[in-house]
Amino acid sequence: MKYVWIDEYLRKKTGVTKDLQKDWNWIRYKIGNKMFAAICLDENDKPYYITLKLEPVEGDFLRQQFEDIIPGYYMNKMHWNSIKADGNIPDDLLKTLLDKSYQLVLGGFSKKKQREILGKIVE
Repeated sequence: MKYVWIDEYLRKKTGVTKDLQKDWNWIRYKIGNKMFAAICLDENDKPYYITLKLEPVEGDFLRQQFEDIIPGYYMNKMHWNSIKADGNIPDDLLKTLLDKSYQLVLGGFSKKKQREILGKIVE
């Protein structure tokens, strides 16, 4: 996989957990028990897609701009996008997209739950 930095980058984010969904052979990154990114592995445990969530308009725009970004592999095609693990997406862009996915999923929680996840004092 081209993006060897991805695991460390995602695990440094506050409140992130990581697991292996054996049925799918996906390494999942979650916040508050909701997935925001995944590394999809093939039958030889080699990464072939990185899947993340984006606002539908942005995901559609990016899929038109980059051939290595496709509708979410085995996911809701409107909200999820997959990036070829050996593709030509610049590292900075992929980091930005991963950050957006994290923020999008985090933003789906109540303010109280967000504070709990981020380790902030709940009043």
